[in-house]
Amino acid sequence: MARKEINYTVDSKDRDAGKTFFIREMSASQAEWWAIRAGMAMARNGVELPENFADMGMAAMATTGLSMVAKIPLDEARPLLAELMECVQAVPSQGVKRALIEDDIEEVATRLKIRAEVFKLHVAFLQSVAQ
Repeated sequence: MARKEINYTVDSKDRDAGKTFFIREMSASQAEWWAIRAGMAMARNGVELPENFADMGMAAMATTGLSMVAKIPLDEARPLLAELMECVQAVPSQGVKRALIEDDIEEVATRLKIRAEVFKLHVAFLQSVAQ
């Protein structure tokens, strides 16, 4: 089975309205290493998974997971958050995908939504780890 992939179209009324981004799941080894680094950083900083984490829906798990990463020091969180964005490509026109450039995303809210979508794409393995 191939890695999970989605197209995310921004549903807003701001400068990013209607823009589409392609999101592809990390490889298993990359996702595992990301989860280990995130888990170790959270553990070092006293962040714990909620008791009901394994029972949460995908969207709730993504929101909770990102809020947990936000509780670790910036020097540890920044590379983890940047790595999530490496899963994202711009789709400037149908059938065309390319690496993101700084001007592709003009709103902070869009970056946060896209990062949540990337996290959501990856949370299935977190659910099995939590159980």
